[in-house]
Amino acid sequence: MARPLRILYPNAFYHVTCRGNDRRVIFRDDHDRARFLDRLRSAREIFSVRVHAYVLMSNHFHLIVETLKTNRAMPTVVVAGRD
Repeated sequence: MARPLRILYPNAFYHVTCRGNDRRVIFRDDHDRARFLDRLRSAREIFSVRVHAYVLMSNHFHLIVETLKTNRAMPTVVVAGRD
């Protein structure tokens, strides 16, 4: 069952996190991290969010984002990338 749509408010702050399945590694090296940051840069423009902070760990990441508009959810799949 899918979770209900998360309502986003303008100028609100959100803690976004994503962990690899079974806590497996999602960033193997600096190239993976650089690619993630490129996708994050693109996604923040598409979804009108400001990234205030981020932490990239080997098996997960954390973002602190501010929404600039209402209901422009930034799907983690866009940032994390599903190749």
